[in-house]
This record gives sequence, structure tokens and C-alpha cells, in this order.
Amino acid sequence: MNTATQNLENDHVYILRLIDVMERMVVTLSPDLSGMELVVKLIRQYADGFHHAKEENLLFPLMLQKGFSNEQGPISVMLQEHVQGRNFVKMMSEGIERYKQGDDTAIPPIYRAMQGYIDLLRAHIGKENNVLFRMADRVLSAAEQEHLLAEFAALETGSYGQGKIQQFITDIEGLETVYGRGEE
Repeated sequence: MNTATQNLENDHVYILRLIDVMERMVVTLSPDLSGMELVVKLIRQYADGFHHAKEENLLFPLMLQKGFSNEQGPISVMLQEHVQGRNFVKMMSEGIERYKQGDDTAIPPIYRAMQGYIDLLRAHIGKENNVLFRMADRVLSAAEQEHLLAEFAALETGSYGQGKIQQFITDIEGLETVYGRGEE
């Protein structure tokens, strides 16, 4: 049976691929403005707007009903890390705007924010895949997993319909074409 947690882990595959691209971007001596802007867009719309929305609006509230706390423990940590990630993305975006206005000194802060996001998300995804989602698998019934999957599908076909998810994946693959693909 495909589960809601497996669905979220499938999203992580693409988010990790994007992070691999970012890692190659931060070591380049020739910053690519369009690539950096696309990374920010993908994080905001796919990793945060779509994936984190599934967690924050659907999975986490159900886990809270099962007795988990959003003030301490794994859900609290995940929510705090989502905020940290958004702060790194804000720093990237602000740096990109400065760079677009001709400020070449904006590149090191952009790269530091990208590296911070890379480090945060790699650890974050590890915690979700290996700890939080396994906890969810233990407390959610098969019917609850199926209901979550249906809600995820509704989100994908609703606000993320018209091929947006596929476009995000295509954009990640396009960045991999430019920057190379990470180790499998």
C-alpha cells in the first residue's frame, strides 16, 4: 500500500536533487542569476508551498490529534526548521535582488544562505524520513493514511493542478542538466 508518508518521502527525492544542484552552484565562480532565481522559486513553490503545506496543514494536525505536541518533540522541531528554511530563502532572495542591482558583494551572502539551507534540509529530511514519518506510520491507521493520500492528491490537482508539480520536476531536471546530477 502506498502511504501518505511514502508520498512525502517521494517529494523528498526531488527536494534532495534540488539541494544537490544548489551544492554545485555554491562552488561555482560564475554565479548564474537565472539559476539562483529558479532555485528560490522551486523552494518557495514546491518544497515549501506544496510539500511543507502537506505536512503543516494535513499530516501534523492529524498527528497532534494522536497526542503529539507542537510545542515540543519532533513536530515542534520540524516546524522550527521550516521557519529556519524560509529565513534562508529570504536571505537568498534579498541577496539576489542586490546582485541584480549590480552589487557583486551580494554573492558570498547568497552562497552562505544557500549552504545554510542545504545543511538544514539534508538533516531535516533525514529526521523526517527516519524518525517522524516512522512515528506517523505507527500511529496512523490504514484508513487515515488513505485519507491523507486523498487530501494530498486533492492539493496536487487543486491549487497545484495543471501540471505544476511536473513542471517543478522538469525545472529541477533542467538545473541538473546545467549543474550536473548528484550521486545516486
